[in-house]
Amino acid sequence: MRLTRKVFTDLAIWMVAFGLGVGLLFPLFLVVLGVPAAHVLTPGFFAACLTAGAVAGTVNQALARLVVGSRLRLLAERMEFVAANLRDSESFDHTRCGPDQCRIPEDSDDVIGTSARAFNGLVHALAESYRTEQAVQSFSDLMVSRIELGPLAEEALQHLMHDTGAAGGALLLEEEGEMRVCARQGLREDQGFACGDQLRLAMKGGDIRLLQIPEGLKVDGVVMEFRPLEVFIVPILYKEVTLGVVVLASATPFPEGTRTRLEIFRRALSLALRNAIAHDNLQRLAALDPLTGVYNRRFGMQRLNEEFSRAVRADLPLAVLMVDIDHFKRINDTYGHLVGDRVLVKVARLVRSLLREGDVLLRYGGEEFMVILPGASCHDAKTLAQRLRHAVEDLVVTHGEQSFRVTVSIGAASYPEMNADTQEQFVHAADERLYRAKQSGRNCVVAA
Repeated sequence: MRLTRKVFTDLAIWMVAFGLGVGLLFPLFLVVLGVPAAHVLTPGFFAACLTAGAVAGTVNQALARLVVGSRLRLLAERMEFVAANLRDSESFDHTRCGPDQCRIPEDSDDVIGTSARAFNGLVHALAESYRTEQAVQSFSDLMVSRIELGPLAEEALQHLMHDTGAAGGALLLEEEGEMRVCARQGLREDQGFACGDQLRLAMKGGDIRLLQIPEGLKVDGVVMEFRPLEVFIVPILYKEVTLGVVVLASATPFPEGTRTRLEIFRRALSLALRNAIAHDNLQRLAALDPLTGVYNRRFGMQRLNEEFSRAVRADLPLAVLMVDIDHFKRINDTYGHLVGDRVLVKVARLVRSLLREGDVLLRYGGEEFMVILPGASCHDAKTLAQRLRHAVEDLVVTHGEQSFRVTVSIGAASYPEMNADTQEQFVHAADERLYRAKQSGRNCVVAA
């Protein structure tokens, strides 16, 4: 049926030919209907019918060009524009040809309408693909630029909530079999959702779960500041090991394609979290004394510098305790260094158990520990020092069938009762009082 390389030219030829054929047969048709042959089988009538047929064919072809051709030209123009943008990916401007700007009217139930719907679907898919690519690239750049666990978790959660349209979310990490909330937005302080059944099921299976919550139903363990309609639970896996889980909740249905994006996002997040956790562990190890597990002297003195500067700047109280195990050399000589190490560990654990949240315990050196007490007055320091001394005095250390007790001497200094200009002077004052406690017979506290 193709005569030339142009569809509308072929259409014109066939329509004119059809019109001529109709014009040629029309006089004979009239004769069949009973019209006298003398009136219709004449050269003039044949010429008129052929002319009318040719005109009808030409008009039909023009109407086809006007009705169909304009739609096809619009489709072709939009397709060429999209193709040109795709070829030049660096200058691709999806805002100029998104689903709204490049949309073709779908106002017919024929092949033209089908083509329009197919094109609109293609443009929508391309726009979604571009937005996903941009979101993934932005998210990946963010993951690469962060190594500290806390900031990484906060920004990752914020990015995921923004991209999915979630109104609330949390990022939880698994630590020693327990779930710890590392970042949270739009959730209440109640952290009961950290041990919810849905979280455990999702983490066990490793697959992203979407919970659709009927009106009036509350999801067990998920406590929001709003009533969620849908909740995504996204386990974060690294080499089939669960690192944590992301919870995203929305009061409206999540956009189409959210699950696919989350699948891509969690790959980047898993690697970033693994690196951040490893970095955090290294930082923690670098700050801890390997034997007792408390802060080492280098890190502890950095904390003292921060707390002392804050106390001087804001005129806040601050106290320091210097704790020394009495006759520790005798313990090493009598029972051996392994037993001496056990004594250090037991004393460190006991002291740490009696401290408040925010207090800092560090191994100052050998058998000597320092306790930094932000916000503690002189009276608070004395009270705590006596509690520590009595607790250690009651501690029993066993070695085979033998058992023995240990005691500690404590020197305390407090600011602003003691007018120190530097943290070195502050520590020196506490050290001097520790020396006086040992000179006074040990197993006592000297605070002034």
